[in-house]
Amino acid sequence: MPRFVIEREIPGAGKMSAEELRGAAQNSNSVLQALGPEIQWEHSYVTGDKIFCIYSAPSEELIRAHAQQSGFPANKITPVAAVIDPTTADS
Repeated sequence: MPRFVIEREIPGAGKMSAEELRGAAQNSNSVLQALGPEIQWEHSYVTGDKIFCIYSAPSEELIRAHAQQSGFPANKITPVAAVIDPTTADS
């Protein structure tokens, strides 16, 4: 399944409370459930004014549908070409 990095511009994201982040996750999960099992949210990185999300989905269009239905921006969607980590050096 293709993987994507979604860049979401959300001013003040890094200052969101645990309760606000929980609510955002619940909203996202509800939309994901309605869209079906083809799209999966893996995890997200919350920074100052952005949230970077990692999703598995068959298409960019499905990710855009999630963004539209959830109310979260998808300012930039980038397909993941490869994943590396420190163990890549050992191969």
